[in-house]
Amino acid sequence: MRRGNRLTGLDQAQLRRWLLLFFFALLIPSGVLIQQSYSQLKWEAFHQYRLQAEALSGRINDRLMRLVATEEQRRFGDYAFLVGASGAAVRPPQRSPLSAYPVNDTVPGVIGYFQVDEAGRFSTPLLPVRVEQASDFGIVGDELDQRLTLHSRLQQILSENSLVQSAASGRLPKPAELERQASSVDAASGQPAIAFSEPGKMLREEDRELADSIDRPQAAFDRLNRAPLSTKGQSKQTLSGSRKLGRVEDLKLDRRLESQLVEKQTVQESKARRLKKEETWPSAPAPITAEELLAPAKPPRQDGLRIHTFESELDPFEFSLLDSGHLVLFRKVWREGHRFIQGLLIEQQPFLQASIAERFKETALPAMSELTLAYRGELFSTFSGKDAQSYYSRAEELSGALLYRNRLAAPFSDMELIYSIRQLPAGPGGRLLLWVTAILLLVLCGGFYLLYRLGMRQIELARQQQDFVSAISHELKTPLTSIRMYGEMLREGWASEEKKRSYYDYIHDESERLTRLINNVLQLARMTRNGLELACRPVAVASLLDNMRSKIAAQVERAGFELNLHADQQAATAHVKLDDDSFNQIMINLVDNALKFSAQSPTKRIDISAAVERDRQLVFTVRDYGPGVPRDQMKKIFRLFYRSENELTRETIGTGIGLALVSQLVTAMGGRVDVINQQPGAAFRVIFPVYGADDQCGE
Repeated sequence: MRRGNRLTGLDQAQLRRWLLLFFFALLIPSGVLIQQSYSQLKWEAFHQYRLQAEALSGRINDRLMRLVATEEQRRFGDYAFLVGASGAAVRPPQRSPLSAYPVNDTVPGVIGYFQVDEAGRFSTPLLPVRVEQASDFGIVGDELDQRLTLHSRLQQILSENSLVQSAASGRLPKPAELERQASSVDAASGQPAIAFSEPGKMLREEDRELADSIDRPQAAFDRLNRAPLSTKGQSKQTLSGSRKLGRVEDLKLDRRLESQLVEKQTVQESKARRLKKEETWPSAPAPITAEELLAPAKPPRQDGLRIHTFESELDPFEFSLLDSGHLVLFRKVWREGHRFIQGLLIEQQPFLQASIAERFKETALPAMSELTLAYRGELFSTFSGKDAQSYYSRAEELSGALLYRNRLAAPFSDMELIYSIRQLPAGPGGRLLLWVTAILLLVLCGGFYLLYRLGMRQIELARQQQDFVSAISHELKTPLTSIRMYGEMLREGWASEEKKRSYYDYIHDESERLTRLINNVLQLARMTRNGLELACRPVAVASLLDNMRSKIAAQVERAGFELNLHADQQAATAHVKLDDDSFNQIMINLVDNALKFSAQSPTKRIDISAAVERDRQLVFTVRDYGPGVPRDQMKKIFRLFYRSENELTRETIGTGIGLALVSQLVTAMGGRVDVINQQPGAAFRVIFPVYGADDQCGE
């Protein structure tokens, strides 16, 4: 009993609280489980793409190392226009492989090769030491002009970055000027002599200590890769020629996924200085002419001239990003106590596109990540999947999660590859998990909504059943008490002759009302058990109205109302297929409802009409002249046990099953019922199709 009372006392607010508690009790653990699963999938995807980024960085690094290895195979003499041939026999010098024009593009974006001696004099393998000899080697006309232009461009780029002195007055050098610059030639090495005070004057032995004590012209190359950092982390070497995005520290990248991995810090140690030694024959023992160059080989001289070989020490290549935005790859060479700078200038974007961007595009990384290049902590180039060059203006625009960072090997150790994730896909498993999550959420929400609706309906039904029990008890007890009272008065002879008639009429009316009430309850019970069987047959509308008049006329008259039945000519001759008894019960309930709710109206009349409307629909209308039905209750009044909660309803009797039974019976016979407000009153309309060839009731 306690349990039943507790369930019966559950109201709507308590139901909502219990269902919400149960809903979150399932939702929170499920959400945590799904979130953990999704995080694991994201972590696995992050690890997979990180491995791809690591492999890509390795391929980029290998590619750059192969380029450097190719350049390291260059001999010292290759940076001159002519090189000497080694071997037992002395042959005339040959043209250097770097003297070809256009410049060999083994290195992507290469502009040209250059050499700087200790005096800061600039030379390239594009031109011979004596420019007037260019014609002897077939270099004339446009080709000579193009070589001179490229020579001046290389010198101009280096001078803009304070690596060599600029050409005189910034104009292209003429052949005579180049000849004067190279007029002093070291007979041993074939290279321009080192001028300390005046052009053409050899550096005296006593001046060498002085030269070592001052800032030599080549010192600018020494400072390229020694730019100190200030206390604020800003590099004193600015990237004025590059598109600066900011510092690496300015990147606001999420590092949570990266922190889940065991960080493998790849430390690229700078290679120790490895001196590469080579022995070479002199490049030019004496001024060489074209005829001598093209002449056949001669045997070694027997005039007592000593042929010297020279030992050169070559440092590994170094790499730097110049202020102008150009890249320079250079090495330091020691030859007979003198130092030379040999290297090549490279255009930044072609080099990065061929060496990094194209390989980045070949992977799956561009679809979800961006590759940013940093040089000494400065961000200067970014690549993404849409465009080879993404135009970001500052580091803050680079958002996402940090996927991988890697510093390249020497000589590119100042350059760092930073992979950032814009949108990390969770893979096929993540998509399946998202679908499962959506379906689970839909099922949970839909299921709890249906449970809530069902619970609310059950609570409402329980309340209505309680109201019905109270109402039916009242409806049964009141007339039975009255019948018993009037019966006792008649039995004891307390009623006069003139009152006996009214007592008998009252007993008859109350018994009729009890009969209708019991029939409604029994009919409702049969319909609830799906045991209702209707005997539908074609019936003429005229006979229906006559039969109806005999059943409800006395009820209407005793209530003090006027009954008005009317059928138009088309409806009077029409036939409908229905069950006679069920139809009479429908009309009795509608008339009883009209009498009950219009008892206080000034117009005491009930109108019942039949008419054929469009689409051969036969409409029976029961109209009263009472207060009508509120709009918000027009559909609710046909619900089982429903009684409106206004003051009028509280003053009237009823069980709340009459109109619900009307709706179910009409639907069972293939019709429909509705209500419309009139001025005044309300009209209940029962609509059936005009009889045709239907075989069963309700079809």
